[in-house]
Amino acid sequence: MFPFSFEWVWDMGHMVFHGGLWYALSILGMGVTYCIIRAVYDTAKGQGGHHGHGHH
Repeated sequence: MFPFSFEWVWDMGHMVFHGGLWYALSILGMGVTYCIIRAVYDTAKGQGGHHGHGHH
């Protein structure tokens, strides 16, 4: 069943499940967004992964 289906009933179980689902997806999305922004910032600043310490 999907929320856009006319048989959908918003009972407490669905509200708790979807609330937890969107909470978890929001946390993951913010984490990925932070990592992408940090990678772009470090790359633009010239501090990408290679620091010249002799590691290959």
